[in-house]
Amino acid sequence: MIRQLTSFVLLTLVTLAIGCSYSTTRPFSADIQTVHVEMFQSKEFRRGLEFRLTEAIVKRLETDTPYHIAPRDHADAVLSGEILSVNNRSFGDDLDNDLPREIGATIEIRFRLKNMKTGDILLERPRFLYQATYIPPVGETFSDGMTRGMDGLAQQIVEAMESDW
Repeated sequence: MIRQLTSFVLLTLVTLAIGCSYSTTRPFSADIQTVHVEMFQSKEFRRGLEFRLTEAIVKRLETDTPYHIAPRDHADAVLSGEILSVNNRSFGDDLDNDLPREIGATIEIRFRLKNMKTGDILLERPRFLYQATYIPPVGETFSDGMTRGMDGLAQQIVEAMESDW
């Protein structure tokens, strides 16, 4: 009985020490060490969105990936893209002042990650959508919604860069 209990405890400790082969590291490509992020282009008339998106992507790459930001001529890969459109729609008008209670914005972009060593396209999304909302009655503006939208887009772009290519 004691021998069985000792064996069970020992087996449990070994299992806990070894783990179940799970890793907390994200599966980014080991072939890529440096990334250059080109300034995103924009077909949208609203100014500054391309700057905000590019900046959000760079910050997200620096904090969430093993990649380093590099000049184009020294980078292993180049990320480029374009904001295609931003469309707003309102949800539920306030009956007192006929203003929307909440506004949703759909941001449509396209982007591409190109391996500069081989010339291969590692990742391409010709139509990538992200939805953000903002609530005017509590003082939120279009700018607040776009800040959340650009941050969310940056997060999803970096997640798409995980090496399933």
